[in-house]
Amino acid sequence: MHLEIIVVPVGDVDRAKIFYQQLGWLVDADATTDDLRVVQMTPPGSECSIIFGSGVTAAPPGSAQGLHLTVVDIEAARAELIADGAQVSEIFHDASGFFHGHGTAGRVPGLDPQRRSYSSFASFSDPDGNGWLLQEVTSGRMAEPR
Repeated sequence: MHLEIIVVPVGDVDRAKIFYQQLGWLVDADATTDDLRVVQMTPPGSECSIIFGSGVTAAPPGSAQGLHLTVVDIEAARAELIADGAQVSEIFHDASGFFHGHGTAGRVPGLDPQRRSYSSFASFSDPDGNGWLLQEVTSGRMAEPR
């Protein structure tokens, strides 16, 4: 099995498309029928895409939270997103030492002290408030080039 698509609820399809394009995401499709518009986009190097549009989901805009983008170098990825116009948080790690859950409780400023895989994060949101987390993965399957 492969995870193929995540639905991201947005209020303004064109604004969302422009935002993700500015981040360098590829437009795979932008299709319209009488009562439906679907935009599919893929982050560079990802095997999973997002879709959004009108008539795609009943979920309220901005309600997708905790969407993870794994990166090999969180400092470089953060800098690139900022250069592309995203408002990205400072890098942080979780007080528990591994997984960062919802909200800001437990965030400790800076990289994970041991720079362990899956332990350093940064966050940003799209214009509707859908929440993304960058997660640094430096070893294992996710760190291998695709």
